[in-house]
Amino acid sequence: MTPADYYRILDLTPAASLNEIKQAYRQKARLYHPDISKDPATQELFISATEAYDFLISYRKAGSQAFADWQKQSERARRKAHTYARGSYSAFKNSNLYKTTRILNGATVAFGFAISLIIISSTIIGYFYRLKHPIPEMEKPSITVFIMLLIVGVVFLGVSLTFLADHIKSSAKRKMK
Repeated sequence: MTPADYYRILDLTPAASLNEIKQAYRQKARLYHPDISKDPATQELFISATEAYDFLISYRKAGSQAFADWQKQSERARRKAHTYARGSYSAFKNSNLYKTTRILNGATVAFGFAISLIIISSTIIGYFYRLKHPIPEMEKPSITVFIMLLIVGVVFLGVSLTFLADHIKSSAKRKMK
């Protein structure tokens, strides 16, 4: 199979982000896992989705060299997918493969939160530093630019906090199950 085939299996475009790949895989796994769907044809769809996910994650990490390596490791991935297909869905959800789809979500939230705090703090510190230590040939720092950068930082912080709330809610929901 080619990378385009793997994107097609997960109903994605080649421009899909890592997060979109993980979300698409979770949806397909939930839809096609043999514990949930009793149609025998869905087992092969589940195996194909797992193989596509394995490939696309490694392809994203290693680039085009991953495709050559993947062709060599394709059989191993299919055997792993067959193993997941034979097990229960709840055991599959506790597998390392499924858990890796959640790890990135927490890291993304933490990274976004850190970047927003860096934007806000560097804007405030930089503005007041320039007021206290002006450069002789330059005019005073612009209050408009200061306010615009603060707005960008606050919007970024708001988005990060929204994602953090969603991540906490989904984590709590998983722990209750």
